[in-house]
Amino acid sequence: MSKQNSQGFFVVGLVLGGVVGTVVGLLLAPRSGRETRSILKKSAQAIPEIAEDLSSSVQLQKDRLSDSTAKNWDRLKDAIAAGIKASQSEPEELVVVSDASNTEETNRTR
Repeated sequence: MSKQNSQGFFVVGLVLGGVVGTVVGLLLAPRSGRETRSILKKSAQAIPEIAEDLSSSVQLQKDRLSDSTAKNWDRLKDAIAAGIKASQSEPEELVVVSDASNTEETNRTR
């Protein structure tokens, strides 16, 4: 996994973890029901902003992945073209030269 991808996952995890931690903290806090409801109401009003931040983060990561994928695709196409070219060139013949004390392999072009 690339460094950019792991940073994006970290940011998304950080935002989601913050939201989940806030909700759990509010629900388990020793406050009265009225205070908790008030805090939850304020938190609910902040959800659109949090969703927008999360959406921006996901969009940024999508763009980074798209660029990375395009570069890798180009490299793959180049590698395939090189492989096709190599397979169409004159093949090399493997010659095994045997000696009583030593075996040696050499490549020789026809």
